[in-house]
Amino acid sequence: MKAFVSSVLFLVALHLVSATGRAGGRFGPVPIEEYGLSFVYYQRHCPQFEAVVSRKVKEWVKKDYTLASALMRLHFHDCAVRGCDASILLNHMGSERSAEVSKTLRGFEIIDDIKAELEKSCPKTASCADILTAAARDATVSAGGPFWMVPYGRKDGRVSLAKEANKVPNGHENITSLLELFQSQGLNVLDLVVLSGAHTIGRSTCGPVQPRLYNYNSTGKPDPSLNPQYANYLKRKCRWASEYADLDGTTPRTFDNVYYKNLQRKMGLLSTDQYLYSDSRTGPLVAALATQPQVFDYQFAVSMAKLGNVQVLTGGEGEVRTNCNAVNRY
Repeated sequence: MKAFVSSVLFLVALHLVSATGRAGGRFGPVPIEEYGLSFVYYQRHCPQFEAVVSRKVKEWVKKDYTLASALMRLHFHDCAVRGCDASILLNHMGSERSAEVSKTLRGFEIIDDIKAELEKSCPKTASCADILTAAARDATVSAGGPFWMVPYGRKDGRVSLAKEANKVPNGHENITSLLELFQSQGLNVLDLVVLSGAHTIGRSTCGPVQPRLYNYNSTGKPDPSLNPQYANYLKRKCRWASEYADLDGTTPRTFDNVYYKNLQRKMGLLSTDQYLYSDSRTGPLVAALATQPQVFDYQFAVSMAKLGNVQVLTGGEGEVRTNCNAVNRY
């Protein structure tokens, strides 16, 4: 029976890969020009773009490995609101960056560092949106994850509103809400499950976790979907809401598919993590990815490439900021 189940999951995984390719994944037929982007965008006017981004990301992550997941999260928060336009980087009163849901975001100083160096060699050329997208890719690679080609040509947005940042998931949403958010961005259920796999590294504050430990749905009891041993561990780890817990309690520093195995063991840190396994729409995908690490790596690259192309601004739709924290004044 185990061999039969394994074979079925393997066939499901193969289907996911082939279906993604037909839908325009890394090797799919959809031309990237449809997004107004190009793989050779900086070849003439800023040929050192990727080298600078890669070097800077490596330098920062070497000092603090948690910055890899921080950059990936920063990129997701940007793309989930108004598309990938670097609006999350704008630092003014009432911006997305000032919203409560953005308080724990990190990595801004890395983007500033990259931008400062690029402004010296190719001023007013490299957009903050392109820098953040490339940095998220290189952060993934630095954590042991897959590489994918990133097309460029995104422009930076001029609008950033704190109230719009509230659409970003905070760990409590049900699968229907998450699917609606992803579908509104042109992403699908496979992208939801795969991109959630970014939780293979990184941490969360204990604030969203504590209700699951002590007062699930106002019952005064722990969440019954939590592994009891894991719950006891979290009670010791999360005495205060401001403390941190690893999103992957088994291999928190390794980019791998163990995150999905944890969900099968009822060891999802956030409610949204565990819902992926219990919901009939996403559970089979979790099961497939838990047994197929190569499929996870491949599909993570595909889904991250799709994420980076969400509602991008190109041509005259935006601008190239000279300072990623503020819109141009000229």
